[in-house]
Amino acid sequence: MNKLTFHLLVALLLTAVGAWAQDHPGDHPAGDHPGAAQEDLVRLDAATREEFGVVTAVAGPGTLRHLRTLPGEVQPNLDRVAHIVPRYEGVVREVRASVGDQVRAGQTLAVVEGDASLTTFEVRTALAGTIIERHVTLGEAVGREQALFVVADLDTVWIDIAVYLRDLEDVTKGLPVTVSCGRHDGGITANIDYVSPVVDEATRTATARVIMPNGDLHWRPGMFITAEVETASREVAVAVPTTALFTVENRLSVFVETAAGFEPHPVEIGRRTDTLVEITSGLDAGDIYVAEGGFTLKAELEKASFGDGHNH
Repeated sequence: MNKLTFHLLVALLLTAVGAWAQDHPGDHPAGDHPGAAQEDLVRLDAATREEFGVVTAVAGPGTLRHLRTLPGEVQPNLDRVAHIVPRYEGVVREVRASVGDQVRAGQTLAVVEGDASLTTFEVRTALAGTIIERHVTLGEAVGREQALFVVADLDTVWIDIAVYLRDLEDVTKGLPVTVSCGRHDGGITANIDYVSPVVDEATRTATARVIMPNGDLHWRPGMFITAEVETASREVAVAVPTTALFTVENRLSVFVETAAGFEPHPVEIGRRTDTLVEITSGLDAGDIYVAEGGFTLKAELEKASFGDGHNH
């Protein structure tokens, strides 16, 4: 091959390469479109953030609460319950009250004719409250040891919580507890007033009791409840919800919002609960981070990394 032929071939090759490059541009930085990502940076417009539920929050202190979730039941306050019995044996001639009635102290609930004297006497309640049981009918023969009615003052009730053996050391008098009954009320917070010193032989549980105000009759005896007992709590300088944590490039990270977009910050964690985790480094108080919806950002990063031919 002579020199002229060689130079012609080189020129043709260079021309072909240039034309191919124009028709097949190489990898360029992603444009500013919804979900655009560059290396470890993701940009999302407002509409995309709203669509995928990306919610930000300001990093700051938090309280890590360790909870025990336990079952329980509403009971009448037995210190405010009266069993109404007749003074003498006899036959019931009148019944003047029934279950659910509100009664005042001294009110007559029934009239009984005495067997011996054949005179009538009134059966009265010594306690104001609600009749929760009735065990008498017209014409019935009754004795002095027979409770005709049970009256309860329901302005307070007992919340009896079943404490499993494994939790007994942690559940103590005075601890805060949130009680809910399945309604969407968010629960009511009180404190444990009493923990039984004995264990029930049948259920193998002890009873922790809350004396609950009940002026609005929200708590009805017999209702099943759920109690969340706060067995320990700790204040930490920076805490985030567990939903804010993701693994990026094999490192636990939190997405932080900057002027350029969202980027993952590797973090180190300390104590944690089911919902909150302490951040010991990698995220400072005042940083704006993604509390919810970070899956979208992680997906954008992974999509960009696969496009670059390497895996984060």
